[in-house]
Amino acid sequence: MIRDIRFTKMAAAGNDFVVIMGSPHSKLPLKKLALEMCDRKLGVGADGLLIVERSRKSADVRMRIFNADGSEAEMCGNGARCVALWALVKPLTWKLHNKVSDNVLRIETMAGMIDAHVNGDNVRIQLTTPRDMKLDIPVAVNSRTLHVNFINTGVPHAVVFVEGLEKIDVAGIGKEIRNHRRFKPAGTNVDFVEIVDKKLINVRTYERGVENETLACGTGSVASALLSGVKLGLHVLNPVQVRTQSGEIVKVHAIIDNNAFREVWLEGKVKIIYKGEYYV
Repeated sequence: MIRDIRFTKMAAAGNDFVVIMGSPHSKLPLKKLALEMCDRKLGVGADGLLIVERSRKSADVRMRIFNADGSEAEMCGNGARCVALWALVKPLTWKLHNKVSDNVLRIETMAGMIDAHVNGDNVRIQLTTPRDMKLDIPVAVNSRTLHVNFINTGVPHAVVFVEGLEKIDVAGIGKEIRNHRRFKPAGTNVDFVEIVDKKLINVRTYERGVENETLACGTGSVASALLSGVKLGLHVLNPVQVRTQSGEIVKVHAIIDNNAFREVWLEGKVKIIYKGEYYV
């Protein structure tokens, strides 16, 4: 039997997603569906599949994110920004009871609750408290030792500070660090960061689950900005602009207090590209 799935294709800073309502498709094998729909030749094509469901907790919606390889991630920053806009413009089968205003809502994720503010096509989200920061971890890659920094911004990120970012072999080195024994068993995303000044950094990211470089990564932009702030001795990111590989810039706001972080926000544009039907 052929079944049609209504979807919305969205993008944020270069990350692209397929967004579907979860409840009509709850019995489908979602990991297999993500593999098929995210395929750029035989499917819709995307970095990930976003499933939006009714929250059973104190949130307006629940978001699940399946990567292009079918694995489920705890959270996705740019994905959450897409879901926030989607939930406000899509006729849902339930009311957003927890909204405090017409453009503010709360999203439940595996990493915790996320608050989102939507202003036209500009969406900002407050991330869960970053944790597990470790600095200058020696990691052997291709017969040389790199000093890697680590932080979990909802999902794990290894951050490497570099010069000459455009010449870095992001796919090759990123794959080695992503699968390195220091980050087992979960593995890690890998961000290569070039600091331009206190207000601007350039970032390229190898994403776990996509298993390649992507045009942007929301949680990676946040991880890169926070660790850049620590490296520069900053106390307030107000904001730091993060130039992604797509060329788009996202903004990261945060307060850094004795190497701890609070009031961490990610902000940038979100785009609805098209709507369609996918046949299973």
